[in-house]
Amino acid sequence: MQLVCPAGNLPALHAAIDAGADAVYAGFRDQTNARAFPGLNFDDSELRAGIAYAHQRGRKVYLALNTYPETSRLRVWQAAVDHAAALGCDAIIAAEMAVLEHAMREHPQLARHLSVQGSATTAPALRYMHERFGISRAVLPRVLSLQQVERLCERSPVPLEVFAFGSLCIMVEGRCQLSSYVTGASPNRHGVCSPARFVRWEEHEGGDRGVRLNGLLMDRYAPGEPAAYPTVCKGRFTVGGETFHALEEPTSLNTLELLPQLAKAGIAALKIEGRQRGVAYVSAVTRTWRDAIDRHRADPDNWRLQPGWQKALSAHAEGHQTTLGPYHRAWH
Repeated sequence: MQLVCPAGNLPALHAAIDAGADAVYAGFRDQTNARAFPGLNFDDSELRAGIAYAHQRGRKVYLALNTYPETSRLRVWQAAVDHAAALGCDAIIAAEMAVLEHAMREHPQLARHLSVQGSATTAPALRYMHERFGISRAVLPRVLSLQQVERLCERSPVPLEVFAFGSLCIMVEGRCQLSSYVTGASPNRHGVCSPARFVRWEEHEGGDRGVRLNGLLMDRYAPGEPAAYPTVCKGRFTVGGETFHALEEPTSLNTLELLPQLAKAGIAALKIEGRQRGVAYVSAVTRTWRDAIDRHRADPDNWRLQPGWQKALSAHAEGHQTTLGPYHRAWH
């Protein structure tokens, strides 16, 4: 299995490659990618340097062009495809059909990966995207049970990639209506569920902290309590007189214990979420997964989950907690 790791900037790209990533994924500094944070992503010189660094070490660079453009701005996304090809990217990760079609027509040699935002969760959907747009890989959404993933591996016409670790979206990958309702900004093109300009932290007497999103209180934290980045789905709300995480508690997806099952199913690549995270996160998480994958490859029959791996990953988990997410659900 290939290990695909996040590169939000050039230092993170170097860190991922040095820690053992087989490939990294990056984005331009515009709305063509779903992590359009201020201060994040690559200009031409940085991406060119990053691609050279990766290729010199036999690794690959994938460019995320995974957002949905307004019709009037489609040419911006098409130009980004042209630019990715010119810079020497190994693949693009896209969801919009018009973007995939442009890439297939103008740059047939450039590999096309279907983004998680394409929401392909069935074999017919994967076949259509393969036959119509020539995708060579698909990233599965983080809403499928392990049984569903195994079934898709049997029926998919292309290799499949799954998210292995990182923030867990419980809505429709990058198109959350809750966030759009509260902020008026699309998470898809603004790069985050809660754009920084809408976030305000408050200090209260006694050391309590509150956090608001566009004026709406998302959570309050006791002194010393770990504080998560505010999103509507992971906020605490008073419901029926009780205050709790009404939708989802802040946790990170961690599928490390499922590595043997994912390998047996035929998953082609494991993806680490977190282009918005720093070098320390990228280094530690990549190094841990590299060790786990290598040990499984060397001796799959005797592979055992190591406590040190989980300890390292938990230190970088959202809310210092991890979950198997939909993977553990029995329904399929």
